[in-house]
Amino acid sequence: MTWIALSLFAAAFQTLRFMLQKTLSSGALSAGGATLARFFYSMPFVISLAVGYFLWSGAAWPELAASFWIYSTIGGVAQILATWCVVAIFAHRNFAVGITFKKSEVIQTALVGFVILGDTISLWGLGAIALGLFGVLVLSESQVETGGLARRILNKSAGLGLLSGTFFAISAVCYRGATLTVVSDDVFLRAITALAIVTSFQTLALSAWLSWFERGELARVIAARKTAVWMGLTGLGGSICWFTAFTLQNAAYVFAVGQVEVIFSIAASVLFFGERITRKEFTGIGFLSLSILTLVVLS
Repeated sequence: MTWIALSLFAAAFQTLRFMLQKTLSSGALSAGGATLARFFYSMPFVISLAVGYFLWSGAAWPELAASFWIYSTIGGVAQILATWCVVAIFAHRNFAVGITFKKSEVIQTALVGFVILGDTISLWGLGAIALGLFGVLVLSESQVETGGLARRILNKSAGLGLLSGTFFAISAVCYRGATLTVVSDDVFLRAITALAIVTSFQTLALSAWLSWFERGELARVIAARKTAVWMGLTGLGGSICWFTAFTLQNAAYVFAVGQVEVIFSIAASVLFFGERITRKEFTGIGFLSLSILTLVVLS
């Protein structure tokens, strides 16, 4: 199916982008600056692609329902906060585990999608969600080897990971809602229109925020352009795939397939950052991966 292929490509692009963000947030930029770079350097490419597609297809600007602006604004802000949380995780856990904590988004997206859009999941899907939650708890517990259960489970990394999952879930469902309100039969046109508007809003809003609260960070984002521009390109590829997939399928199922990012991140963690994954962390990743397969195969 098309949406499955798009989800796989999106996960691959997103892994590359987070690798670049981890590198930049390790010294060149703050967590906020690394978050802005993702949108700042994607915006020119997104707008150029949107303009080029409209000119090539000869399509007119589509009608946007009033709800589009609500969905896109909430989704845009939620994605900013989610990305910020993920970058902050990198300071506490290694790359693969940080990404795996983030993947709690698939569990939460199913719930948020049902509440906001009425998207439903099967009984097998509910079982997979429970399995995924167990995997997340195992990963959380593995951070602290000693101490009571509360200390081992309730820690900062777990909180940031679950919070990022919540924000990503909200953004995904809102983006699906936004693309569905664009009046057009052209799936890609709906996706690129929503993406261009959201990315422009995110860039302007976060630039204003950092200019006020982190003086000088915007200049550092511009100075980091030799690396950050690649973040923009990978962000563009991932976003196009996510947005287009959201127009075709329930956001929870899209993210379920996108959980293959966990495998990609393990490879990146070992090959590029020289990090080691503990046996307990592999166990948690295994349970989470099993929940993904259950969602994809049996739901």
